[in-house]
Amino acid sequence: MELTEGQVAVVTGAASGIGLAMARRFAAGGLKVVLADVEKGALEAAAAGLRADGATVHARVVDVGEREQVMALAEDTYATFGACHVLCNNAGVGSGAEGRMWEHEPNDWKWAFDVNVWGVFHGVQAFVPRMIAGGEPGHVVNTSSGDGGIAPLPTASVYAVTKAAVVTMTESLYAHLKAEHARVGASVLFPGPHMLRTGLWESHRNRPDRFAKERPRRTPYRSLDQWEAAMKAAGKEVEFTPVEQVAELVADGIAADRFWLLPESEHSDRQIRARSQSMLDRANPAYLESFILD
Repeated sequence: MELTEGQVAVVTGAASGIGLAMARRFAAGGLKVVLADVEKGALEAAAAGLRADGATVHARVVDVGEREQVMALAEDTYATFGACHVLCNNAGVGSGAEGRMWEHEPNDWKWAFDVNVWGVFHGVQAFVPRMIAGGEPGHVVNTSSGDGGIAPLPTASVYAVTKAAVVTMTESLYAHLKAEHARVGASVLFPGPHMLRTGLWESHRNRPDRFAKERPRRTPYRSLDQWEAAMKAAGKEVEFTPVEQVAELVADGIAADRFWLLPESEHSDRQIRARSQSMLDRANPAYLESFILD
């Protein structure tokens, strides 16, 4: 699909991080952008910044875990711009779970699935039928993560499980679109290849009351800056990927109709090979050994 001036891109989780970077990249190409985010203040600031740069922007506060709100986002998008050509289901949260899996609070799982999995499905259901019916070229990008989407990350198992689900959902979406001979493509995004400076570490600031924690955390939430400082104190330098680089990967992938938006990375390749070989050999998952030892 060729990205051209006048097309419409809808991005969830668009008030900051990867979502805002994608919106900026689309706007720079002359696309009209629809920003959706649960955080009103940050959303308004993001929209104002894009408008100041000359972009055509529409913003709406949306909790993607609420189906009715995502359906209303689609109605609003089509009422405002008459189309959607690019849909980026990007909103995501960390769960805030602590300890072993059997110690996690059910609400940690419910909240993460509500946003990271149901949010993607709600986006697909709200927009894809309209995109197909419109008959124009279109593309859906669902944001996963190497932490779960490529191989399990047991130390963040709730998040990893949700991101693994996004991969399978997007593979299924791709197959269904092909079966319909639709002019709409699909991609799954693995942001990286290194760490990213996003608001994911502070997801708890937007945790809704319906998924409130049932007991106080044993340890306080740690910000990205605090984590980075701890890593440096331990003698480990952390490398970061600019979110603008991720947005460029997305734009290039859409233009090339590339399903796997997976940046080149020796680390990711090792994970993929190790996990695949374990399955082919019907062997125990030795690639998890470093986590087991921890």
